[in-house]
Amino acid sequence: MKTISLNLYQARKSSIHSLDPRAKIIVTVLVIFSNALLPDGTWLAFGITWGVLLGVTYLAGIPFKFLFSRSLIVLPFAFAAVTTIFSTPGTPLAALTYPPVTITVPGLTRFGSIMLRSWLSVQAAILLSATTPFPDLVHALRHLKIPPILVSIISFMYRYLFVLIDEAKRLLRARASRSARLPHRKGGGNLAWNAKNSGSLVGQLFLRSLERSERIYQAMQSRGFQGNLLTLNPHLMGVADWLALMAALMVLSVIQACGRWWA
Repeated sequence: MKTISLNLYQARKSSIHSLDPRAKIIVTVLVIFSNALLPDGTWLAFGITWGVLLGVTYLAGIPFKFLFSRSLIVLPFAFAAVTTIFSTPGTPLAALTYPPVTITVPGLTRFGSIMLRSWLSVQAAILLSATTPFPDLVHALRHLKIPPILVSIISFMYRYLFVLIDEAKRLLRARASRSARLPHRKGGGNLAWNAKNSGSLVGQLFLRSLERSERIYQAMQSRGFQGNLLTLNPHLMGVADWLALMAALMVLSVIQACGRWWA
């Protein structure tokens, strides 16, 4: 199985990597909440948050290109908030004839703030994934008293997503090897033919996934699985972890104060 592109972990020896995963999860959640609580248009606070994230990236030895390229995936989804440019009342900036809408200054401010919040929050989550192995993340969630059934679902979803992707590639490869193609045509058929075969592939993938899940469940029962995911990492909160938590709280408090002052 060669599908490994979903694994964001970057093995390094740094002070960020050595922190307890519980501390990193708590700090990441606090950063996301801090971004959500900042008022619209507090560009100074957003800039400080970004600078802190870049500093942590540098300390962790993660390439900046790695962080930027993967964080851009959120922009198309955050762009759904573009309607705030027209729907937010305020000082008009420009008027369009088609469609007949008016762009307002508060609308642009809110839209830019939403984009920045989403982008910075995704960067924080990517840093968490890049500096913490997934088994440690799952074990830390259990230590943080997240419901065990939810932790198990997250774990199995991540583990077997690779298997499903590899299974889909095998189905596509099998279809390509059994499909005749005319020399003068680039595609394997018209739109209706492609839609029919794609639907068949999705159905086959669903059935194979269901059969595989039954086999996995029976194998887990036969081996006495009790829902506990084991790891060799003892996950003990040390002095460095508590200091990191306190430092994060202080920095986020300063960011919130700058945001309120700017507003």
